[in-house]
Parts: sequence; structure tokens; C-alpha cells
Amino acid sequence: MNKEIKEKIIQVCDEKMAKKGENVGLSFYAFFKNKNDNPKLLMEVATWWIETHQLDHFEKAVKIKKMMILP
Repeated sequence: MNKEIKEKIIQVCDEKMAKKGENVGLSFYAFFKNKNDNPKLLMEVATWWIETHQLDHFEKAVKIKKMMILP
């Protein structure tokens, strides 16, 4: 994934945790607008989430943030 989407994912995780606490869960859809304006990027993130890491539909924001920060 490119640097911009990684930064966006970290930003969304931080916002969700600030509002709802460390146990908040989210799906990969949380990083996109309700409008499908970038299907290629959506599929890239979905592939990373579902196929590469076999994550559940909802995962803890803190877990996803850590995955973005680690190499």
C-alpha cells in the first residue's frame, strides 16, 4: 500500500480510538468515503485485509494501526 493510504488508515484509527476508546473495531470500509471513487485502491486495501492477513470483517483499530506502523 502507498504512503498516503497508510497515513489515512493511521489517522482514521486514531480518530476512532479517540472517540470510542481502544477497543473500537472497524472494517476496511472505514478508510473510504461511501462513494466508490477509487475502486483500485479499495481493492488493494481489501486484498491486504482479507487475503494477505486474513483479518475478520471488524478488527480492533489499535491492531490495524500497529500493522501500519510496523515494517
